[in-house]
Amino acid sequence: MSDQPIRVLIADDQALMRTGFRMILDAQEDIEVVGEAIDGADAIRRFQDLRPDVVVMDVRMPTMDGIEATRRLSALERPARVLILTTFDLDEYVYEALRAGASGFLLKDRPPEELVAAVRVVSSGEALLAPSVTRRLIEEFARRAPAVKPTELDELTEREREVLVLMARGLSNAEIAKALFVAETTVKTHVGRVLHKLGLRDRAQAVVLAYESGLVHPGD
Repeated sequence: MSDQPIRVLIADDQALMRTGFRMILDAQEDIEVVGEAIDGADAIRRFQDLRPDVVVMDVRMPTMDGIEATRRLSALERPARVLILTTFDLDEYVYEALRAGASGFLLKDRPPEELVAAVRVVSSGEALLAPSVTRRLIEEFARRAPAVKPTELDELTEREREVLVLMARGLSNAEIAKALFVAETTVKTHVGRVLHKLGLRDRAQAVVLAYESGLVHPGD
């Protein structure tokens, strides 16, 4: 584990929310809030100045919402890891944010320790996709997306496709290892190869692609 704290930028148009999130995160020894932004456009400017490890991003903000800000941040040479915050568990905007490049999402009314854990997960390069509410949300809105057949999927080995399917079902590396009767280090290698071959940054994008390509179907 790095000795450097996880640098966080908080983007929310409500000052009270920003203050609350800052107090929760700054209380952790391994997390440092390096800045705040009042909307999406401000978040992009602040990100380029501060270079945080994680952006905690509200969905609904004036001037530029969290989705467009996430899309622009993901397109940068050094893309951001974005944790989306939302008020509603079935929020169409959240699915769009995942498609735009967000690494996961969390409900605003969850306990403080869940926010802390979420920042750590996203910072580590994982995706916050394990909670059942996340799977339900992705399944709900994957129904609306036309199935596409990315040619990149043809480059995956049979085992890599198995790993991608299990990732899309919300399994952790440890759970995938148990399901496939292999070591967790082997799973990590497969996950890395899947992301590299598909040109994806993290598991969140892999899960969305798995649904949209028809490799995994809602309700499987």
